[in-house]
Amino acid sequence: MKLKFKNQVFQTDAVNAVVDLFTGQEKTKSTFSVVDERQTSLLPELGQGNALYIDHETLTANMHTVQKRNGLPLTDLETTAEGVLGAAARCQFCIEMETGTGKTYVYTKTIFELNRKYG
Repeated sequence: MKLKFKNQVFQTDAVNAVVDLFTGQEKTKSTFSVVDERQTSLLPELGQGNALYIDHETLTANMHTVQKRNGLPLTDLETTAEGVLGAAARCQFCIEMETGTGKTYVYTKTIFELNRKYG
């Protein structure tokens, strides 16, 4: 079975907005592994996921670039804790799209593009 998707500009723009947030992140090869396969919850002490290697200032600059490109007001990143990976690791971004615009496709394509570009 072969799936065909219509390439829609607003979907590509949404994917690029997320991927561009992490400009400067080095491409890494990372896999998530679980130490105890019997565990059903993903607790930090059981595995290792992706790591963010860009700092708070770079992430903020990237976000402002994306916001300017899309005609949005500039906002500040609020972080609550400085962890081992720095403040950038504590940031959260919300991706919102209207019903019927292809969110599942955009989310899936975003995951693929983040992996392709940053590992």
